[in-house]
Amino acid sequence: MAGELLTKFEPQLSEVRIVPSEGGRFEVSLNGELIYSKLATHRHVEPGEIAALVAEKLTTDKTEGNG
Repeated sequence: MAGELLTKFEPQLSEVRIVPSEGGRFEVSLNGELIYSKLATHRHVEPGEIAALVAEKLTTDKTEGNG
């Protein structure tokens, strides 16, 4: 997943960090904002889902002047 994100969004991302956790958590944050939580959705991500969420967040931040 980290490789996919770097390949698709290298110019926009300065870092992709994977942090181990416990208790069934899988969370993805971008610029300090939680964009996916397995605990909240009660399911695993689908292929490409995280990349789509990152693209959406980057587009939203850019149009709102935050990126």
